[in-house]
Amino acid sequence: MLKKLFGIGKKELLSEEVLYSPMNGTYVKMENVPDPTFAQKMIGDGFAVEPTDGIVVSPIKGEVIQVFPTKHAIGIRSVGGAEVLIHIGIETVNMKGEGFEVFVKEGDKVEKGAKLVEVSIDLVKEKAVSTITPVVITNFDQVKSINVEPAGQVVAGETQVAIFSMKTE
Repeated sequence: MLKKLFGIGKKELLSEEVLYSPMNGTYVKMENVPDPTFAQKMIGDGFAVEPTDGIVVSPIKGEVIQVFPTKHAIGIRSVGGAEVLIHIGIETVNMKGEGFEVFVKEGDKVEKGAKLVEVSIDLVKEKAVSTITPVVITNFDQVKSINVEPAGQVVAGETQVAIFSMKTE
């Protein structure tokens, strides 16, 4: 009973984690992403980047839990348990992998800044709705707190964009 009341013996994962920008470019508020699924935060919350080049790096330390067959999105589980989706561009699933080269596979451990994908931004501009790349915590019901810090220009693997903590139970 005391354990429940005072949290004694409760496993503490990490108090705070940081999400960095996965691409070079310009910070975009989630509400401004040109896709209602992201803009209305239907699958979670986070931020987006309008990229200036096609290099995508890991925004956090963790494990690759999903590489979409169409190569347009990658899921990473952070050390603290956040499930982070990097969705490269809007409506890029229709490109069926054309213009995308993936450098990781499911089960790979990644450090912040590790190269994940290289994409042809010109091809995305030609064939998709937008190059804007959402970064979303999809298990948002497990997030205790998040502070997204609007950043202007962002640098892949270097610019801190959000600080969050996960619930411990």
